Amino acid sequence: MVITSNEQKVRSGFWPKLARVFAAIPFAEDAVAAYYCAFDRATPLKVKGILLGALAYFVLPVDAIPDFVLGLGFTDDMAVLLTAISMIRTHLRPEHYDKARETLARLKKGEKLAAD
Repeated sequence: MVITSNEQKVRSGFWPKLARVFAAIPFAEDAVAAYYCAFDRATPLKVKGILLGALAYFVLPVDAIPDFVLGLGFTDDMAVLLTAISMIRTHLRPEHYDKARETLARLKKGEKLAAD
């Protein structure tokens, strides 16, 4: 099943990639909130599928514009994620963003992140 495959990719690759690049991406808060929404038990399966697909695209090393291309590397990741978020916006709750802000604050302090 595609959701299971994307879920495995996101669970194993999201936090390491975020830790490497969060300072360079303006959409870090949205990405982390999307992660928490995707793994929230209350989130409908269709919404999880959309978010996991977008987050898997962010995690995968091969994409339309390589991440190392200065100034452009994350524009495709951002477009995919923000498109997914616009499709499911009503399912992203304030607590997902609150937890995202807390997580990013910990990351800025140098704390090591692990999958929740």
